[in-house]
Amino acid sequence: MVHINQKLVDAKFILEGIFGNKTAEKVLLHIFHYGESHASGIAKDFSIAVNPVIQQLIRFEKAGVLVSKEFGRSRMYSFNPKSVFSKPIQDIIEKAYDSIPLSERQNIFETRRRPRRKGKPIQ
Repeated sequence: MVHINQKLVDAKFILEGIFGNKTAEKVLLHIFHYGESHASGIAKDFSIAVNPVIQQLIRFEKAGVLVSKEFGRSRMYSFNPKSVFSKPIQDIIEKAYDSIPLSERQNIFETRRRPRRKGKPIQ
């Protein structure tokens, strides 16, 4: 029987462990936060290269977790509402997202994609 250290597992590594790498984690957190996004927006917010982000987006789309649509010259990605796996995956992402301190979330997702609705609270 393997004993794991009694210290709680850091939530930052949960998604990486489940989905296989840090880029996958960042892609899913970004889309969860904004509802939809494009590769360059994700890469910019996390200061990472665009190519690995595109690879992850394509991988998740092929798996049916994400869907995409053309928006001008960009391809916008969002969770697939028709996938039976989308909601459980979003539930897992929500738990990890909620465990990130608000100040850190504000630093990561500081770029506004569109104006905030009047009276809408900051999450």
